[in-house]
Amino acid sequence: MPHAFVTYFTCLLAAVGPTYAASSTYGPELQGFQYPYPVEHFSFQSQGKSLQMGYMDIPATGTANGRSVVLMHGKNFCGATWEGSIKALSDAGYRVIAPDQIGFCTSSKPEHYQYSFQQLAINTHQLLEKLGIQKATVIGHSTGGMLATRYALMYPTQTEQLGLVNPIGLEDWKALGVPYQSVDQWYQRELKLSAEGVRKYELDTYYVGRWKPEYERWVDMLAGLNKGPGHTQVAWNSALIYDMIFTQPVYYEFKDVQVPTLLLIGTSDTTAIGKDVAPPAVKARIGNYQVLGKQVAKLIPHATLVEFPGLGHAPQMEEPEQFHKALLQGLNAL
Repeated sequence: MPHAFVTYFTCLLAAVGPTYAASSTYGPELQGFQYPYPVEHFSFQSQGKSLQMGYMDIPATGTANGRSVVLMHGKNFCGATWEGSIKALSDAGYRVIAPDQIGFCTSSKPEHYQYSFQQLAINTHQLLEKLGIQKATVIGHSTGGMLATRYALMYPTQTEQLGLVNPIGLEDWKALGVPYQSVDQWYQRELKLSAEGVRKYELDTYYVGRWKPEYERWVDMLAGLNKGPGHTQVAWNSALIYDMIFTQPVYYEFKDVQVPTLLLIGTSDTTAIGKDVAPPAVKARIGNYQVLGKQVAKLIPHATLVEFPGLGHAPQMEEPEQFHKALLQGLNAL
């Protein structure tokens, strides 16, 4: 490791305080990592394979309002990372379903799978049918925002409301000049994933330079899953998922979303897939959520925009009290 990076990283650790040793290893379906609520598994057939989808099903702890919320996690997140939002929504009277999509976290990671947002939406819809949920508010964060949008497009009569928390896909990166990376390239990159790399990326991109000790749990989760016994299996599925994200934009269909939509945007977010390999001129113009949130709010017919100035990619984790107050007010107003 270059001396300059060692010096930088040492200074960074000193600045952010004590961190996990990030020496944990977890099974290919995140065995060994503690979820905030009991994890159940939905078994089903898809593309000729027997798969299992991990999920949490949390009843209302406050006065039940008869409504259900489905929380869709992002690419570098899991159902577990919705912990604070699950509690806030459950306390407010919602039944909360937080699945891990196929290829992620506590769910199956098939060797061969044609990933599409349509397929993941179908999987989720089958889970909700099994749970007897006929209509739900669907909230997606990051890549989960792309999936939640696809779900609302496919199942408009069964989507009560749509919530998008710093969703990626608010622009089409390939159309803007980001170079295509093959699945093999993504795979080689994912094989090298480390706790230090995860932490630095999240510090720079997600939390805009403000690190909190509680984020270490999620670094440990990702790094421990990647370097566990399912190392190559996890990396391969991750590569396939990156290809799905890059090649299957929902951007052009925002105009077709008919359900009431709440956009919750941390304006200092700079997330964009492939930004690190983009030419300087392209890199400078993508991932600008200060602009993107406003643009997409105009594209979606029934959208309400709530901005969080100065917050990054995960406002629900950065400032949970502020975020959840806005979320609950927004859902009640839609």
